[in-house]
Amino acid sequence: MKRLFVALFAAAGLCAVAGWILSAPRPLYARDDWSALEEGGDATRGHEVFLIGGCQACHVTPSQSDPLRLGGGYELKTPFGSFYPPNISPDPNDGIGQWKVVDLANALQSGVSPNGSHYYPALPYTSYRNMTLADIRDLMAYLRSLPKVSGRAPAHRLAFPFSVRRGVGLWKLVYLGKPGLTADPSRSPEWNRGRYLVEGPGHCAECHSPRDVFGGIIASRRFAGGPTPDGKGKAPNLTPNPSRFGQWSKEDIETALATGLTPDGDSLGGEMAAEIRNLSQLPDSDRAAIAEYLKSLAPIP
Repeated sequence: MKRLFVALFAAAGLCAVAGWILSAPRPLYARDDWSALEEGGDATRGHEVFLIGGCQACHVTPSQSDPLRLGGGYELKTPFGSFYPPNISPDPNDGIGQWKVVDLANALQSGVSPNGSHYYPALPYTSYRNMTLADIRDLMAYLRSLPKVSGRAPAHRLAFPFSVRRGVGLWKLVYLGKPGLTADPSRSPEWNRGRYLVEGPGHCAECHSPRDVFGGIIASRRFAGGPTPDGKGKAPNLTPNPSRFGQWSKEDIETALATGLTPDGDSLGGEMAAEIRNLSQLPDSDRAAIAEYLKSLAPIP
């Protein structure tokens, strides 16, 4: 019995060590190389990246009307607890004023903070991972042009074991795919652009897909619709299926993204209303590309 106890104790210890090693944060870029990544950056283009990414939807300072005051603190209620997105204004103390492009790139593509800890996937880096480094540079140039906001968001309120941040590393082993998207030469430039916007900065699947008990998107049901993060509503199925949205034409989708109006005269409300305000400011070609890609998805009932 004593030998069995020792063996079990040793096995548990080995598992703990293996879990600690496997769950280590793995940034894509070394921070020592920050100077090379600082070159370039177009704030005008970065504004478009900001719009398609919907950054202000989560990082806006609550109880004020300016959507460009990104002091954070907006509560995101989920089955795992409440997340409070941080201050991403250029404030040097409370925001990201001291960040380099490499820090933003590692946050968006690796889910790793400048201090080397995991970000929770409430930040949709599973999609942002597909962004190009050029777009991240441009986004940083735009974020640096915004007002500085003092103050920090509250700490996340999560139940155990979700409160153990290191455990996110094990979650990433299962759900965090390879970075970047390879263009499909058999498809049109418009389709490839739409795929990038939808699967990358637009992170559409993050809301419009069902998730498993661990919060990962169910791959076979991607874009088939799912409950909103707070569980109070449902994001519709975006695939070309017999449902209401599935019957929309490409032109119907473009119109809805530009005006918020649906083919039957209704309007898109809820959280999508804020997204429409952003998408309506994009070039017509980007909305057309998004529609082209969505219409090409495999139908899922």
